[in-house]
Amino acid sequence: MQVWPGEAYPLGATYDGAGTNFAVFTEAANRVELCLLHDDGSETAVELRESDAFVRHAYLPGVMPGQRYGFRAHGPYAPDRGLRCNSSKLLLDPYARAISGSIRWGEEVYGYHFDSPDKRNDLDSAPHTMTSVVVNPYFDWGDDRRPRIGYHETVIYEAHVKGLTMRHPGLPEELRGTYAALAHPAIIEHLVELGVTTLELMPVHQFVNDHRLVDMGLNNYWGYNTIGFFAPHNAYASWGDRGQQVLEFKSAVRALHEAGIEVILDVVYNHTAEGNHLGPTLSFKGLDNPQYYRLTDDQRYYMDTTGTGNSLLMRSPHVLQLIMDSLRYWVTEMHVDGFRFDLAATLARQFHEVDRLSSFFDLVQQDPVVSQVKLIAEPWDVGEGGYQVGNFPPLWTEWNGKYRDTVRDLWRGEPRALAEFASRLTGSSDLYQDDGRRPLASINFVTCHDGFTLHDLVSYNDKHNDANGEDNRDGESHNRSWNCGAEGETNDPAVRELRARQMRNFIATLMLSQGVPMISHGDEVARTQRGNNNAYCQDSELAWVRWPEEAGDGAAGLGAELLAFTRAMVWLRKDHPVFRRRRFFHGRPVEGTHDELSDIAWFTPEGKEMTQRDWDRAQASALTVFLNGNAISEPGARGERITDDSFLLMFNASPKALDFVVPVNHGRQWEVVVDTARTDGVPPGTEAKVQAGDGLTLVDRSMVVLRRPV
Repeated sequence: MQVWPGEAYPLGATYDGAGTNFAVFTEAANRVELCLLHDDGSETAVELRESDAFVRHAYLPGVMPGQRYGFRAHGPYAPDRGLRCNSSKLLLDPYARAISGSIRWGEEVYGYHFDSPDKRNDLDSAPHTMTSVVVNPYFDWGDDRRPRIGYHETVIYEAHVKGLTMRHPGLPEELRGTYAALAHPAIIEHLVELGVTTLELMPVHQFVNDHRLVDMGLNNYWGYNTIGFFAPHNAYASWGDRGQQVLEFKSAVRALHEAGIEVILDVVYNHTAEGNHLGPTLSFKGLDNPQYYRLTDDQRYYMDTTGTGNSLLMRSPHVLQLIMDSLRYWVTEMHVDGFRFDLAATLARQFHEVDRLSSFFDLVQQDPVVSQVKLIAEPWDVGEGGYQVGNFPPLWTEWNGKYRDTVRDLWRGEPRALAEFASRLTGSSDLYQDDGRRPLASINFVTCHDGFTLHDLVSYNDKHNDANGEDNRDGESHNRSWNCGAEGETNDPAVRELRARQMRNFIATLMLSQGVPMISHGDEVARTQRGNNNAYCQDSELAWVRWPEEAGDGAAGLGAELLAFTRAMVWLRKDHPVFRRRRFFHGRPVEGTHDELSDIAWFTPEGKEMTQRDWDRAQASALTVFLNGNAISEPGARGERITDDSFLLMFNASPKALDFVVPVNHGRQWEVVVDTARTDGVPPGTEAKVQAGDGLTLVDRSMVVLRRPV
């Protein structure tokens, strides 16, 4: 075999049409072998003799796409100094564009012996571990281009590749649970009709099924256990894992873009699947443990602000390069439109504390590629001082956990929720205005993958996670949920009616709030996990979306009704810019609009303007909000003035029916466009007009929306 010196950049395996350049960083290893793996189980080892700035490299003519490979790092195994080199462990390329196979768990993939953790383990891991794959970078994108949807027009749909598609009756069975399913007309049609603009995929970076879960007969379903930051997860490919997963993912992105739908990825750059000092040696740990991971003063152990065993070392230039190279790769080569960063507070831990000015944010800010796509932070981690909602830099948007909590509290009847609810409804200016951000910095959600589904939020007071095998100890215990009078499934018609109304309340509130709404997949069809609020290990029908067409026992009707209502609310939002303002409300008339009314006003149910005393009442749980469509301060794309219909939003979150009065002096005639007390939620056709000063009775826990045409 010919071995040429090759180049130190780019890192990874780069195929150029005639051969492949291999480059890998390690400062810890004394020497590195590139191992080409053959289907008969044998391997060909090539020592990487060339080294530039600790990057070992070589070019191998004739090595083609589909070739499996790995590295063996020869060097010190001294855990007390943080060094864990072990040449008996075949290591994944940190820059692998595709990864083949899965791990066969056993002592072979660990650097130590189970019965003697301090003793080095020299069992060969090659037959038991995953392998890197050389990929063909060429793909016919045609005229693909990013939709570039503004945040003010964005509706995010958080989905799991498998969970969304595994049970859809319109999909061929061989495509279910795969990237190809995302590109199928049945899925795209559902998203388009729902009004979704942006598909946020739960982790599709190559991840690992944990040893513990496999032993329990479970799987890491969610995928927050990354081992390959450049490689699409191979189990979601329908026709092969020797690079086919890359082509299939690209095809899915291309099809979604053709439908006008963005694709953003939920990414996990805060830790890896190698776990703590008792975890396996799969890649980074064996190549250069102290350069990749945050170690404690006793370097045998790992700092863990993620709850997973390790945290990446965010002050290491090699970690920062890895993350930025990965982000750019997914934008430029895979054509994705943005990222949601899991446990993003960990990325800000340059030293110990969360640092808003950490190097990671500096790199993102100045990067001409990454800075131009959607960047969404999950603004917390499990470390000290990790809850950072409202504290990320201006370029970023954030999952607004305070929005979720406050909206849940209001509709379940918690006292003293009204004033904060008003702030959340109007874009959370208390969190985002002081650093120059706008309402669109707030990613609003009521539910997400982590926690109860929308159906379960109104059906369970307590978590029911027994299927996870942890005696119901896992998952959040304080869910701000309310079962409406019965725990779990019930045939009580009154409870079922109230639950359906509560789900409509949550959907309507979400869609009529300023900010960017996010729907969790299946909530639009009342998906249930039977009270499991931590389905991370449930790769089964418990966690997959059950579509109305296949449901029974009344679930079909409920799912179909809620789907119709959710579609109507999304499109109401799309049709009316007053619900998706790009600037915060002023609370006064807007200059130049020739309208003496304020852009927003708050009223008691009796139609009187709210006073401080009204806001401070502990049991206050009802109000009316006036949104003035003639007082939108921001201009359109070409500088034109934006005008819209005006709306009255009436919220009755109390446990009894209340009489509301339509405020006077804010419009003479209105029509009802939403009433969550109705089964359909949206009155068909033109309802009877409502006059200023008229009374409306809102049943307990319901809301009504009135519209006054411009």
